[in-house]
Amino acid sequence: MKNVRAAVFASGSGTNFQAIIERTDLPCEISLLICDKPGAPVIEKAKHAGVSVLSFNPKHYRSKSEYEERLVDQLQAYEIDWIFLAGYMRLIGSTLLHTYEGRIINIHPSLLPKFPGLDAIGQALENKASVTGVTIHYVDEGMDTGPVIAQESISIYPNESRDSLTERIQNIEHELYPEVIKQLIKESKREVRG
Repeated sequence: MKNVRAAVFASGSGTNFQAIIERTDLPCEISLLICDKPGAPVIEKAKHAGVSVLSFNPKHYRSKSEYEERLVDQLQAYEIDWIFLAGYMRLIGSTLLHTYEGRIINIHPSLLPKFPGLDAIGQALENKASVTGVTIHYVDEGMDTGPVIAQESISIYPNESRDSLTERIQNIEHELYPEVIKQLIKESKREVRG
C-alpha cells in the first residue's frame, strides 16, 4: 500500500504548517506546500523542512478554474491524496473540490458557524463573545460552511487583547489540527482495507 501523501495550502506565516510537519506520528507524508503569496514566510519554513514548494500567483491566470486546473496538475504529479488548508486565504472552487472530494480539510479560529471568513478573532472580540475556539471542517464551496469534524472551545477573558486570544487559539490549533489529521487518515486507511 502506497504512503499517503498530503499537501498543505497556506498564504501566511505558517504556524499551523509548522505544527503539522513537526508531528512525527502522522500516518502521511507532507509532500508539498502550495502558496498563493510568493513572499509568504511559510515558504521559508517549508524549504527549511525539506518540503517541496509551489508558489502560484492566481492573478496570473485568466480564471479561478484555470488556476485550479494548474494546481490539480501539480497535485497529481506529486501523487497527493489529501489537502490541508492552513491559513490559505482563498475560497476553494469546484475544480479542486471535484478532484479531491471529501479530502480537503480546513482549520478556522472560531466555533463555526459563528464568525466565518476573515479575522474571526477580531469578530469575536468586537461582538463581545464570551466563548470562541477552533473548528476543523471539510471544505465545500462556501465560506467556512463545510461539515464540522472537530471543535474545541475557550473562554474569552474580560478585557482580553487580540494578541493574547490569538496566542491561546493558536496553541489549541497546533495540537488539534495534527491530531484530527492523524485520525482522519487512519480512518480512511481502514476504509480502504475494509
